[in-house]
Amino acid sequence: MQRQEKFPLRALACAAASLFAPYVFAADDGAAAPVRQLGLVTIEGNGAPSSLPTNLPTTIEGISGAEIERSINANDAEDALKYLPSLLVRKRYDGDYNHAVLSTRASGTGNSARSLVFADGILLSNLLGNGATFAPRWGLVTPEEIERVDVLYGPFSAAYAGNSVGAVVDYQTRMPRAFEAHVKASIERQPFDLYGAHDTYGSHSLSASLGDRAGALSWWINVNRLDSDGQPLSFVTKPVSTTAYTGSTPVTGAVDGADKSNVPWKILGTTTQYDTVQDHAKIKLAYDIAPALRASLTLGLWRNDSAGSPQSWLRDAAGNAVYSGSVGIAGKAYTLAATDFGISREALEHRMAGISLKQNAHGVFDWELTASAYDYAKDQARTALVAPPVATTTGGAGRLTDLAGTGWTTLAARGVLRPEGSAHTLDFGAQLDRYRYRQRVSNTADWDDGTPTSLFTAFGGDTALTSLYAQDSWSLPASGIKTMLGLRAEHWQADSGSKTASDGRTVGFASRSETDLSPKAAIGWQAGQDLALKLSTGRAVRYPTATELYQGGLSSSGAYVPGDPVTNPDLRPEKGWTTELAALWNMSGQQLRLSLFREDTRDALYSQSTVVGTQTVASVQNIGRIVTNGVEAVLQASDLGARGFDLSASLTYADSTIRSNDGFVAVPGDTIGKQQPRVPRWRASLLASYAITPDLDASFGARYSGRQYGTLNNSDPNGFAYMGFSKFFTTDVRVHWRIDRQWSLAAGIDNLNNYRYWAFHPYPQRSYNAELRFDL
Repeated sequence: MQRQEKFPLRALACAAASLFAPYVFAADDGAAAPVRQLGLVTIEGNGAPSSLPTNLPTTIEGISGAEIERSINANDAEDALKYLPSLLVRKRYDGDYNHAVLSTRASGTGNSARSLVFADGILLSNLLGNGATFAPRWGLVTPEEIERVDVLYGPFSAAYAGNSVGAVVDYQTRMPRAFEAHVKASIERQPFDLYGAHDTYGSHSLSASLGDRAGALSWWINVNRLDSDGQPLSFVTKPVSTTAYTGSTPVTGAVDGADKSNVPWKILGTTTQYDTVQDHAKIKLAYDIAPALRASLTLGLWRNDSAGSPQSWLRDAAGNAVYSGSVGIAGKAYTLAATDFGISREALEHRMAGISLKQNAHGVFDWELTASAYDYAKDQARTALVAPPVATTTGGAGRLTDLAGTGWTTLAARGVLRPEGSAHTLDFGAQLDRYRYRQRVSNTADWDDGTPTSLFTAFGGDTALTSLYAQDSWSLPASGIKTMLGLRAEHWQADSGSKTASDGRTVGFASRSETDLSPKAAIGWQAGQDLALKLSTGRAVRYPTATELYQGGLSSSGAYVPGDPVTNPDLRPEKGWTTELAALWNMSGQQLRLSLFREDTRDALYSQSTVVGTQTVASVQNIGRIVTNGVEAVLQASDLGARGFDLSASLTYADSTIRSNDGFVAVPGDTIGKQQPRVPRWRASLLASYAITPDLDASFGARYSGRQYGTLNNSDPNGFAYMGFSKFFTTDVRVHWRIDRQWSLAAGIDNLNNYRYWAFHPYPQRSYNAELRFDL
């Protein structure tokens, strides 16, 4: 088997595979069918030096780039995770850069800080905040450069911070062994029909890659442009009025509906529909200083220009669209504010860089030094304070939000010690992660292109995490047991916190710090030729982010709120234990895994209400305790019933409930015993692929998610509405044809059954995909 290792998770996957082999793939230039077996497996690679190996008997799942190409309609990097057990990415449209949050077994799509995403060892998770707008920077990886992606479930490795409580995702991208070139063009079309919106949306992209290896030097360049026209995401709504209308502007076109609590309302039009153009460029260099010593450099650039446009369905007597003012609908009076039909523009340029020096000779001692940086070189969002059509014709006043100066840096030193004649392997390391958040909101006379005229508000804050870890893995061959004990020590700091009101008043917050220890343990037993058992447990500490600590406390007009009950710089970190017991059976080459898992979290961070003095305020607060108990079943089958027919399927049940909470949503105590928001009790996925001929593959995928809630007190029973969170069942198909050695063609349909489902915003409806690829 040939694999190029880029980050410790890869080594974890290798070690776990060598013990239990839940997923072992034999690759011939990345194209061979998967081979799965239980028992000891030796994995060798002739590419880049592998990451430092760690024996970790716990659950790791993965998929190769070749499998992604054959069986998944992958327009974005996050699509590679679509059918992996218990995972969901809240992707609303191609290129969704600010809401595509990863959901895991016990964490919903509102908890972006409870997972870690890496690409070739570079952190893509946005730990500046927690929520939809802090999604991982998926755009810095394109699907066609993925060699494979692996997922570690749970906080079971001391090498990762407590944000790994949900999962650690590691993308490994290509490095060439010889000269190669690739070009890929793709297109998607989505007929969309919802409320008063009836149109066709879609995307098209073009990607090119070039790479070579000459002696000790290898290099890779990838560029990509995506032009995406997404479906409407937000809607203008008004409660049903009981006031008679006596004005002169009666309108038609409003749509009757019910909100997430089944309260009737009027839906008047769309307020956010993104037209997005994204550019991605990446260069990777690697130099083999010695056969087992490699220096690597990665540079990435991501640009995004987007326009958020509204559309009013209201028409006056002359047929003109109405966006503001007092109007009459069915004889009742309604008022449209100038900002109801919001219009926006965004211009972003983010840059990343990573450098590493790795020695991996599989000898007594190996080591690794890495550093990375992610910089918001430009990040500006403009919103209008005047209504269309004035905003789109003559401009007008608006606001400019600037995040320049925001970003993060990481430093890490890792080592692995394998004493001669010993069954032990000791992994150890030190890490330093720094996060810097700067937000400045200014008034401007021209929302579309004007310069700042005065300050509206400003927020800022820094956090840092310094970590030391060690974990010892050892084998007892005679008994078939492998085990691991680990400990992670973390020192967290938060400082430079401040906010500035529109009147220039600045309030600073005192620095604070905390130190915690997180033990880890795992044991695996090869109980028989066809049965392996493993037990893993680990403590995770998820520290508050800068925006959770410092944002808030200013009114909608930018004025300072006396007493500031909203900003909470004293938030406690989330602390919890996660445990998994898994059994793996090998049945004539097919494998079944059954996992029991439990996550017990104290001081979970959520936005909710509480009473401060005589005021009821909403802010990010600590929830006393959330407990999740669940079971996950996963089947992996190759050549099932017919040669070339592969099947993967998963079923997950998670009972995630709030056990204690001093805060509330509407009245004290209304969240106790309720289901954790955005964590459904049932999830399922299936991906079946069949090699019709050696050059023609077909696949069928299906995903199911049960009922879920968006509120802590579960007061939103209607998931099939704007701002609701619904169950769903979708099916996908794909056909991939290798025309010859250089050309390939693929076509597919996502959401074939055209299921209309929601996660606050509407997900895509039936979408048609096609792609043409050239490989040299």
